[in-house]
Amino acid sequence: MKQRFSTKWKASKQPRKQRKYLAKAPLHLKRKMLGANLSKPLREEHKMRSIEVIKGDKVRIMRGKFKKKQGKVTEVKTKLLKVYVEGIQIKKTDGSKVNVALKASNLQIIELNLEDKKRMKRLKKEEVKKKDKKEDLKVEEKTKQKEKKK
Repeated sequence: MKQRFSTKWKASKQPRKQRKYLAKAPLHLKRKMLGANLSKPLREEHKMRSIEVIKGDKVRIMRGKFKKKQGKVTEVKTKLLKVYVEGIQIKKTDGSKVNVALKASNLQIIELNLEDKKRMKRLKKEEVKKKDKKEDLKVEEKTKQKEKKK
């Protein structure tokens, strides 16, 4: 049976191949593609630059027609790689309002939804990794300084 998604694909300059990769990716990889960067206070607090968007996060729109507007994430469609934000709507010709689908990369997370247990677990795991790396770097620096003195 022919495989739908190639795990060996690295990158391409061709937009058609990039679109194909995104369209055929399995959901566990698409979920990782729904990442948005964190605001500066959150970066300092959690020691990371970006995280996946989930329902309940408060976000700021950084690109497009709705730039600088803020709202809570009401829905995340992993299959379509789209995020819907509360209050971000357009008016159709028949007068009805429709929610606007946004790309996660065009959003910045202002406030995290910390009710999700998996997210909390991941944040704690990331913090531990960062601390371990810093400690390793300090040990390496000390050993280098000792070698220079000899």
